[in-house]
Amino acid sequence: MFKNSLRNFLKSVKLLTFFQKIKTFFRNKHPLQKAKEAKGYNLIFLGTKYGGWTLVDEESLMNCTIISAGLGEDASFDIEFASKYDAKIIFVDPTPRAINHYYEIIDSLGNPSETEYEVGGKQPINSYNLTNLKKENLILLQKALWNKNEKLRFYSPPNPEHVSHSIINYQNQYKEDTNFIEVDSITIDKLLDQLKLSKDDIPLIKLDIEGAEIEFLVDCFNKGFRPRQILVEFDELNIPSARSFERVTYINQILINNNYQLLKTDGQADFLYFKN
Repeated sequence: MFKNSLRNFLKSVKLLTFFQKIKTFFRNKHPLQKAKEAKGYNLIFLGTKYGGWTLVDEESLMNCTIISAGLGEDASFDIEFASKYDAKIIFVDPTPRAINHYYEIIDSLGNPSETEYEVGGKQPINSYNLTNLKKENLILLQKALWNKNEKLRFYSPPNPEHVSHSIINYQNQYKEDTNFIEVDSITIDKLLDQLKLSKDDIPLIKLDIEGAEIEFLVDCFNKGFRPRQILVEFDELNIPSARSFERVTYINQILINNNYQLLKTDGQADFLYFKN
């Protein structure tokens, strides 16, 4: 009798713990992370599980130029995109390891892939199929996208093995007394002017810029830059807080106000917005 009661009690405790975990999981999710995929669009996925992105496959992407901010050490999406659409990729990233990764790619242009992609965010150069790409396809701008043209602090991640730095330092609870490097930032209008591009030349932009995407997107819309597709990682959702939820809610409403529709999310931090 006692054993049965104890067994039932333990079962109830385990179930309670399980449901508490489920409740905590959903409580720490922003409503946007639970959004359902929109129907009626030809969605495709390019790149690795870590660095890949979903986009709308359109014929108008052929021979286009896109901006890809946040290269890191996984260029799988960009290389597959450039190969598929014979496109030009404007990489924007000032971090030393990303710059090294870019030049290793450039040195290997013309080579086929020799190995599978690795798990995680650091890809070996010989995992990329660079057969059909030329130097003109891959341009690097060693700056950070921002809403001002200035020199600023680029805060280091708490894990030194990680490559991504952050302007707003959400990775370190927004503190200002953590390690940083100094980099030059650039606004969208200055970038376009420097590269002799117009606002209508860019049909797609990919933003993986560690929290700076919110300020940057607001500045883009204020200056009339509205690419048809925005692939954006709301990095702050990876460390849930009242502040991060408030900021993501804010920028989502601005996207809606600028006629963007959320088509897909990976349920964590990656989002695809499309301007109809």
